[in-house]
Amino acid sequence: MQVLSVVLYLLLAPLVGGLLEGADRILTARMQGRQGPPLLQPFYDLSKLFSKQMIAVNNVQMLLNLSYLVFLAVAGAMLFAGEDILMCLFILSTADMFLILAASSDSSPFSMMGASREMIQMMAYEPLTLLLAVGFYLATGSFHVGDIIRMPYSSVLAMPGFLLGFLFIMAIKLRKSPFDLSTSHHAHQEMVKGLTTEMAGPTLAIMSIAEYYEMILLLGIVALFFINEHWWSWPLAIVACLVAYFLEILWDNVSARVKWKTLLNSCWVVTLLTGGLNFLILMLIR
Repeated sequence: MQVLSVVLYLLLAPLVGGLLEGADRILTARMQGRQGPPLLQPFYDLSKLFSKQMIAVNNVQMLLNLSYLVFLAVAGAMLFAGEDILMCLFILSTADMFLILAASSDSSPFSMMGASREMIQMMAYEPLTLLLAVGFYLATGSFHVGDIIRMPYSSVLAMPGFLLGFLFIMAIKLRKSPFDLSTSHHAHQEMVKGLTTEMAGPTLAIMSIAEYYEMILLLGIVALFFINEHWWSWPLAIVACLVAYFLEILWDNVSARVKWKTLLNSCWVVTLLTGGLNFLILMLIR
């Protein structure tokens, strides 16, 4: 069963991620009074990028981008295989470092600025990701995803604060407004494309596929809050993931980008008020 889950994740995550990205573009367009692209537009974009000539600004950028993709795939595979969620989050953080190194490997000032902002974003959300793993342990007695989903109750009952905090940092991880400081999926970016300014062709396509893996990984963590030993928790978790993703799209379209100091301060405050308080409550009742 674990092997099947890993294979399905590796094969279907880019497909499901691309469909969600297509739905994101359509919903964003409708919220802005536009027609929007077709649902399969992300796959058309990938096909066009892979058909372009391979041009890299240096010899290591493609290697670093591939490392970013591989580490994200490994992190997601560990989650869907029911392994240690703490190790999964550590690997996820390592993947982000490869992305920063890829953006820093060229001399473009826009890429360098995007890399520095990505570092600031990591400083903002990493405390909550570490607290999240500890929160699952306090609520269920285990770091292993397989044990967490076999609990007689959903973890969200003991971790509502962690869920709210994680939805907050998901906007940063998905690079949506108001926290799309390092790069943006929209045209309103003051640094051209920030992190991905010097990425083109197959290099940019690999970056997009890696983002799809990360998207499904993050939604898998959201599902982890709701899944328990009962069969009905699985469709509930799927609905929760779709609602969470819709809320991220809505927030993306109704908010303007904030400055990096606001991002850092607000994320730490949210970490303290949601994850910190929930952590203390779990410690007291344990």
